[in-house]
Amino acid sequence: MGLFSTLFGKSTDFAQLVKDGAIILDVRTPGEYASGHIKGSKNFPLQSLQQNLSKIPKDKVIITCCASGMRSGSAKSILLSSGFKEVHNGGGWTSLKGKI
Repeated sequence: MGLFSTLFGKSTDFAQLVKDGAIILDVRTPGEYASGHIKGSKNFPLQSLQQNLSKIPKDKVIITCCASGMRSGSAKSILLSSGFKEVHNGGGWTSLKGKI
């Protein structure tokens, strides 16, 4: 195992997760989402995520994204504490788009 993976853990293969049916959850505001987003992603702004949990399938892998990775990290915590089993923080949406 290399130094990077020892320090930071195994890197996530976001492209494979998407190929396997993962849902990309963009937690930016509707205005941010409208200005650009990953095709096929779902927009659930962080401030209303808690009220929309029933609209997100718990049996799917979820990848959260936002502008920088901060809100998507918060969204990941909310989802995991609400019973979602596999949630990944994809970070900023433009960076994530390049990985898939």
